[in-house]
Amino acid sequence: MLDNIIEFSIKNKLIIGICTLALVLWGSYSVTQLPIDAVPDITNNQVQIITNSPSLAPQEVERLITFPVEIGMANIPNLLEIRSVSRFGLSIVTLVFTDETDIYWARNQVSERLLQARTQIPAGVGEPYLSPISSGLGEIYQYSIQPKKGFEKQFSEKYTSKKGLAELRSVQDWIVRRQLLGTKGVADVSSFG
Repeated sequence: MLDNIIEFSIKNKLIIGICTLALVLWGSYSVTQLPIDAVPDITNNQVQIITNSPSLAPQEVERLITFPVEIGMANIPNLLEIRSVSRFGLSIVTLVFTDETDIYWARNQVSERLLQARTQIPAGVGEPYLSPISSGLGEIYQYSIQPKKGFEKQFSEKYTSKKGLAELRSVQDWIVRRQLLGTKGVADVSSFG
């Protein structure tokens, strides 16, 4: 059998050459049509709850915000783990669900329980909200607003007071954020600080 294939290939070089060229062309075309991502997203299903509280130290954020949110979310079905970070003025609680869990169902469950958790957080301390649907690969860019070179002195004089910091935050929220949200492909701009 193998001898016959080899003998046919030697006698019919043109046919074998054409078939080989056709196979290479078909393979090249098929490679361009494959739905392969250059950087596949292997992030698990997760929902994040963010709470800004600029006046609290990390220990207070943990006690007054993070802990009540974690307790409120502990009995959600298909929940694998709860992770949290409590920093100065910021609480981030990450809820990780099984891979089979629909992300919209999970967000709905978290939203329902978040209403109950808000009642456990003292008034005026902070208002927890859900972060946009994104993965670890979805957060592409982080930036800070800095003065142009040569204007550092005027910048530090104007923006180091509480009033100046509030004005800088207004620039972020009302100018920079709105311009970025108008960019195609940007789902949300999350401001911290």
